[in-house]
Amino acid sequence: MTFALDHLTILSRDPGAAAAFYEFLLPRLGFTQKKAHIWANAAGLHIQFGKAKEGTGDYGRYAPGLNHFGFAAPSPEAVRALAAELEAAGIEARLQTFEPGITALFVPDPDGLRVEFTYYPPGVPPVD
Repeated sequence: MTFALDHLTILSRDPGAAAAFYEFLLPRLGFTQKKAHIWANAAGLHIQFGKAKEGTGDYGRYAPGLNHFGFAAPSPEAVRALAAELEAAGIEARLQTFEPGITALFVPDPDGLRVEFTYYPPGVPPVD
């Protein structure tokens, strides 16, 4: 039996900044806005956004909890094209290549949560 990932909930200190970031990014990944704070793609993955509670800690890349989330890209060219679009929009993005033939883009959201976009050659798993 397989259970599919169907949603992520991302809380932000500044919902306006998070909305501007994800409203630019998500349509380029095949997501459509379903409600003011909910996006979904054709595979049924929903991403919900909300405001973090006051007084809670900041995001910590190596703290307990979500470290980052990644999307598989169809080609290295698609990763590079997305990098160019983000750069043109003034959004910080780090493009990297790894052996064997992996092209990856790492993009921090306004709270520092990294969103990853990676092309993996056939037979190369996303985590090893």
